[in-house]
Amino acid sequence: MTADSGQITQLLQDWRRGDRHAETLLFQLLLPDLRRIAGRCFRGERANHTLQPTALVNEAFLRLANARRIEWRDRGHFLALAARVMRHYLIDHARAQPSVRFLPMEGLTEGLLGSHTPLDLVIGIDRLLDELETESSQRRAVVELKFFLGMTDDEAADALGLSLHTLQREWYRARRWLFERMNTEPWTAAPNTTAAS
Repeated sequence: MTADSGQITQLLQDWRRGDRHAETLLFQLLLPDLRRIAGRCFRGERANHTLQPTALVNEAFLRLANARRIEWRDRGHFLALAARVMRHYLIDHARAQPSVRFLPMEGLTEGLLGSHTPLDLVIGIDRLLDELETESSQRRAVVELKFFLGMTDDEAADALGLSLHTLQREWYRARRWLFERMNTEPWTAAPNTTAAS
């Protein structure tokens, strides 16, 4: 089952107004995208992880379903928020584990880790993305679609309704902004944030 971006946008608006049929249809239409996001989140995770991608998809959809106040803009907005919810859920899950060793951050060079644990890195970048959103929600969405979801430039541009040139410009500016912050500020998580609360 496929749908164009206009249909997804309309379904998102109907869903926000409480249309349960729209919710069911949305889940069916977006399930392949959600599975792809979850699969990417689990790349590099340990083989005996207590969570599974299917559970992550279900959890993300349930959390988004309960967020009735969200003004859904389009498919790209929904997928970017779904990626954010999945990432936060994995971070929360990892924090609760006494011996967390890795969370996926595919695409970052080993040099960025330095003396920080991968969980510190994930939490730190997540905080930077919150800061980036105050400057440009569009750039944050670009980072989430490109970096965390692994979309191509064409896919991300289509999901966000941007021209390819605009997407590439925003991706360049967002990366430059992130790497400047990562190289000049104490951006990682504070000590002991990985301990269970």
